[in-house]
Amino acid sequence: MTTSTAVTYVAIGDSLSEGVGDVPWPDGTARGWTDRLAGLLADHHATCDYANLAVRGYQAGQVRDRQLAAAVALAPDVVTITAGMNDILRPRVDFDALETTLTDLVLPFQAMGAQVLFVPIPDITKISPAGRLTLPRRQRLNAIFQRLCDESGVVPLISTTDTVFEDPRAWDEDRLHLSPLGHERLATGAAEALGVEVESGWQSPPPGPPPQRTLRTEAAWWSRHATPWIGRRLRGRSSGDGRSAKRPVPTRVAPEAESLGFDDR
Repeated sequence: MTTSTAVTYVAIGDSLSEGVGDVPWPDGTARGWTDRLAGLLADHHATCDYANLAVRGYQAGQVRDRQLAAAVALAPDVVTITAGMNDILRPRVDFDALETTLTDLVLPFQAMGAQVLFVPIPDITKISPAGRLTLPRRQRLNAIFQRLCDESGVVPLISTTDTVFEDPRAWDEDRLHLSPLGHERLATGAAEALGVEVESGWQSPPPGPPPQRTLRTEAAWWSRHATPWIGRRLRGRSSGDGRSAKRPVPTRVAPEAESLGFDDR
């Protein structure tokens, strides 16, 4: 059901919100679940103006320091945040400081009455070695998100347990970013959490077994993805170095039913 209210939606965060792993737009920019969510919000509301300030590789402190002020200035009605995953992939994590940072990201939007949604980190222990290495950290980070829901009015987290997000087909070949299927399902789940009516069953994996991994696929993953990622860490580099937000100015979004076209009004 479409409402008569207009909505301004701003996405902030890291590579997940930038859209890494999804099919690109014709101009080469990543699409991603936030772009897809903007289309679903446009379906539901009279209009949806959408900005995306996310940059891949950013840690939570960088999201706060480089994106928060600009996002607040746009006076959004809806804000989605992905932050913390890059923090828990680092050798050391100060969880008290991380919780303070994530709280700082919420409070200004809460004060203006915006809906704020965090994306929990799925269990990727069966997807990537990083999942096994970061399991206790992932649980602590998700506990912080849950406290923000319980105490600060953040939109309740969508459940990722025993869902499509634990299926390899929801993940890109790098095993750290969502695939087009994962982005599509996350957009649907976020829309439902924000009160948009969606089709049921989005949590379920597609039918049939996922493809099997072989020595060839494992060798390719180490060569194309794991080794370059480790190299960047050793050099103190980030995939976000030199990058800027893909959509810093709010743009009127066409409904999802019209294939998520953008109108530069």
